[in-house]
Amino acid sequence: MNAPTAEAAEGATSGRAVEAGDELASRPINTEVAIIGTGFSGLGMGIALVKDGRHDFVILEKADDVGGTWRDNSYPGCACDVQSHMYSFSFEQNPSWSRMFSPQPEIWDYLRRVTDKYQLRRYVRFGVEVTGARWDPDSGRWILRTRTTSGEPVEYRAQFLVAGVGALHIPNIPALPGIERFAGTAFHSAQWNHDYDLTGKKVAVVGTGASAIQFVPEIAGQVEKVTLFQRSAPWVLPKLDRELPGWTKTLFRVFPPARRAYRAAVYWINESLALGFNGHPALLRAVERVGRRHLARQVSDPVLRRKLMPRYTLGCKRVLMSNTYYPALAGPNAEVVTAGLTEVREHSVVDSDGVEHQVDAIIYGTGFHVTDSFDYLDIKGRDGRDLAAEWRDHGIQTHLGITVSGFPNLFFLLGPNTGLGHNSVVFMIEAQVRYALAAMKLARRHRAEAIEVRESAQARFNDEIQRRLAKGVWSTGGCTNWYLDAKGVNRTIWPGQTWRYWLATRTVEPSDFELISATGGTGGQPDAPEMATEGAA
Repeated sequence: MNAPTAEAAEGATSGRAVEAGDELASRPINTEVAIIGTGFSGLGMGIALVKDGRHDFVILEKADDVGGTWRDNSYPGCACDVQSHMYSFSFEQNPSWSRMFSPQPEIWDYLRRVTDKYQLRRYVRFGVEVTGARWDPDSGRWILRTRTTSGEPVEYRAQFLVAGVGALHIPNIPALPGIERFAGTAFHSAQWNHDYDLTGKKVAVVGTGASAIQFVPEIAGQVEKVTLFQRSAPWVLPKLDRELPGWTKTLFRVFPPARRAYRAAVYWINESLALGFNGHPALLRAVERVGRRHLARQVSDPVLRRKLMPRYTLGCKRVLMSNTYYPALAGPNAEVVTAGLTEVREHSVVDSDGVEHQVDAIIYGTGFHVTDSFDYLDIKGRDGRDLAAEWRDHGIQTHLGITVSGFPNLFFLLGPNTGLGHNSVVFMIEAQVRYALAAMKLARRHRAEAIEVRESAQARFNDEIQRRLAKGVWSTGGCTNWYLDAKGVNRTIWPGQTWRYWLATRTVEPSDFELISATGGTGGQPDAPEMATEGAA
């Protein structure tokens, strides 16, 4: 591996954070590739560039450490619901996971170890938040507006822009009537207030998503009372979680083929759910029976059991796993309220049945802005096209969830319609990283300033994916979920097996793209495909 240099043609910088008073803050910083975010996506892209011998890039991170969602979410009980050996980079497998499903601190530690192994910190500008980006056709560069933690504006100019921010980074906090006069403490699970002692408090939990499933059992034994406001009951399956014995870790460390075989087995077991989710709901009935038995075994009260029984097809919303959620709600200090929360008073909340509940704290387990998170983007493409406005008015349109017509040299990682409900998104991220790198190579090979997906290719992809999604459980399962946009269109999920996505991103098809010269003119169609062959999932 070559020693990283992170040099640029003009205004080159080292990988340290740009701070207030830095002389570099007064002039643009030039680089070949700008990456936003240091979660799995951003780090994966950085590693791919280093492996390819390319060191002229920066990773812009608004926080003071790497980790993305696994840095930000630190609520009690936070853990992954995908098996540890699958929820990791294929090229950087960890033989020493402590459990079958890793807790948040362990995943965050894994990401920091990977960062240090590939010496990525020299490329990361910590404390730098991207506030906007626009394409400059004259220079064939993206102009990025950023702001440091001290408020200093810094401009970056990059030929290629990679957005690795994902969708789970803007907390969705409902506008509860009267919340401004609440005298207690209120916070979102992704912004957990660790300074607030919940011991002996009356706590209202709003929402029953993946985070609430995990933190409610953790706080139930600490608080005086937990009142859970549930809009719809989730499907909760037993979590086949346990500590991994020492001999397993030793075997996986000294004999990597065993580790790879185990990972492959986990992958194909998870893939089997995709058939049921995509047009074959009858295959999910056996799994639903497991969920019903799980509920019946753990909740004896028939009234509470009826409240907690889902009323939609399994998979319509994200399937959750827990061995402690139902027992916590069946405890003597827990109450499940299915009436909506209509008012917040100084020391209480009122439900739609008019019942007042005394509370000291409100915790939102309401997830994140997903499809509408793109409304917060300020990205201007070719001819001044506004990405957020176009997606808001005409629906989110991409090619393979990675590239967008009208926005040259822009690549999304874990972008629209590449989320999963059955397997590891890290698998998808690796496929997208390889594809983005191959597209960059294609542009370089033809000495083009930019590569842009054709609108016709984008339209074909979206027509096909929406046709398949219409048959999926997310559209036909009888629920309202966060996968759908305001018009009821699924802009989040990949419909089908992930190996099909791997095949679709294996090659950058020349006919899907056009090349652009430095002056903004079309340089023609690439004459040969570029194989996205780096790494293996």
